[in-house]
Amino acid sequence: MADIELSGGDGVPSSSVTIAQVIYGLHTLSILIGLTSAITIVGAFVFGIPSIIAVVLNYAYQHTVRGTFLESHFRWQIRTFWFALLWIVIGMMLFVTLIGIPLAWVTCIAAGAWVIYRVARGWLALQDRKPMLV
Repeated sequence: MADIELSGGDGVPSSSVTIAQVIYGLHTLSILIGLTSAITIVGAFVFGIPSIIAVVLNYAYQHTVRGTFLESHFRWQIRTFWFALLWIVIGMMLFVTLIGIPLAWVTCIAAGAWVIYRVARGWLALQDRKPMLV
């Protein structure tokens, strides 16, 4: 039987914690791409390669964290991605109408701030080994 290195006294394998860290890091990279390019933060978050890889990792490793505090982090990360996509779709629908263009920009900016908040809050809670309360 292979030895699984546990991190902390909570019985969570350190490899699972590392995966959660990598996922938050990939999401942060997407946010930085959005901040430093012509794309909006939420646009880079949803359509950027780092966040897409992060969501694929979330779904691929979700079964390994069931019953641990990391399960709430994976759920938090997945929901952040899908709700950001929802806000992008709403913003795009508003952008199609001439009157909705200012509201579309407000929606995109607010969604970007929300994404930054979710990633930062989640990553800080992970550092403290606390579950995300949804």
